[in-house]
Amino acid sequence: MDEVKNNGARQGENAVKKDEQLPEAGELSEAEQGAEGEGGLEELPEEIIRRVKSELEAKIKESEDNFNKFLRTAADLENYKKRAEREKIEIGGIACENVIAEILPVLDNLERAFSHALGNHNNLEALREGVKLTIEQFGAVLQKLGLTEIKTVGEKFDPSLHHAISHEDAPDAASGAVVREFQKGYFLKGRLLRPAMVGVAKGPEDEA
Repeated sequence: MDEVKNNGARQGENAVKKDEQLPEAGELSEAEQGAEGEGGLEELPEEIIRRVKSELEAKIKESEDNFNKFLRTAADLENYKKRAEREKIEIGGIACENVIAEILPVLDNLERAFSHALGNHNNLEALREGVKLTIEQFGAVLQKLGLTEIKTVGEKFDPSLHHAISHEDAPDAASGAVVREFQKGYFLKGRLLRPAMVGVAKGPEDEA
């Protein structure tokens, strides 16, 4: 009888232990939770390949678009350079035509004066007057094109505008004043084209 009671007690204890080991309803073991977690976060190899392939294709398309934009920009720049060069040549040609058109009447008058000088004409005064008018006409054309003379005689010597080639005795002029002009100097549209060649009055230090 005692043995039967002892067996029943042992069976009851084992049942209690089994009840303690069994998880409650809705709970998973740690191994099952780990397996489920790993399966939910990790991508399958096929999915990784598809994703990387899609990203690679997008980057390739983007690089092709950028390269095509670069080619179009380079072509536009080259066309602009060629167009600008053509326009520069055309503008230069038009400017040259305008200058020649202005000078031709002067050339006509010079040819007339030369023809008159070759003839048997004794009226030198008329010839001189014709040449003088032609020179004045030529000067007016050059002024119209932006040419202006540099002032010389009576002005103080300016090394940026005058090129002194002699020092001369000039009692009536101040020392360092320009007293003679050997060759005219000119500005072209406000910029120095060539300096004037002049003679400058001597000062006491020059004589010493």
